[in-house]
Amino acid sequence: MKLGISSYSLYQALEAGEMDILEVMEWTRGIGAEHIEIVPIGYDLSENPELEGQIREKASALQLDISNYAIGANFITDTEEEYEAEIQRVISEVDRVHRLGARLMRHDVASRTDTSILRFNEDLPRISHACQRIADYAKQYGITTSAENHGYYVQASDRIQALIHAVDRPNFKTTLDVGNFVCVDENPVIAVRRNIPYASMVHVKDFYIRPGSRNPGEGWFRSAGGTYLRGAIAGQGDLDLYEILRIVKSSGYDGYISIEYEGMEECRLGTRIAFDNVARIWNEV
Repeated sequence: MKLGISSYSLYQALEAGEMDILEVMEWTRGIGAEHIEIVPIGYDLSENPELEGQIREKASALQLDISNYAIGANFITDTEEEYEAEIQRVISEVDRVHRLGARLMRHDVASRTDTSILRFNEDLPRISHACQRIADYAKQYGITTSAENHGYYVQASDRIQALIHAVDRPNFKTTLDVGNFVCVDENPVIAVRRNIPYASMVHVKDFYIRPGSRNPGEGWFRSAGGTYLRGAIAGQGDLDLYEILRIVKSSGYDGYISIEYEGMEECRLGTRIAFDNVARIWNEV
């Protein structure tokens, strides 16, 4: 197992101009991380293509793996032309993953306001076809693509599994976020146990959870079923991270684990404490 962070964890500092992505990489190595996940939020690789080479060189100099590259995508479009354009856009991002020297890529697959299982079943062939084409293209580079359990529509463990089986490619898996299952009111311990066999990448985050009948005020959002949620420092929230990480460890998973911090505390402080907590808990379970 290699423990690191997602650059998204330091989004606050990136957006405020307090750090750039190269400084984030230095900071990441400084706390003892072995890898960084590149999430182009707070910086733009398309508008600044020179960053690709700078990130690759910085990673080499720091002996810091670039574990995964994560982007948004939505294959639910109004026209066939838009559908094809979105597939081609994501395929072009596969080339970027190769240039960065990474072997893992997460791309989103679909978003809808109607998140019903009926609508999901109708959309599944279209979504899976797009994922097949992208995975087939990525195969030439030895890149594994994946979908993450987030965004409400394709978030529950069984929907992720349905997508993986429909795509049916050995290099298409899931970026398994251990915390995001609570956003669709699923027990994360059970969901992680179900989906860890399909994981190419693991995200660790934590949440505070409060009943939907008791509004805790600013900073909270609602799950699909109305429960109040707020991002927490990993190991300080309401998720049973000891049991979750025990399941991950006992499964034999030996890949990258990323801290993904989304709390209200200052991002460097929250990310560092989360990193230390997860490293300690992993050794204890």
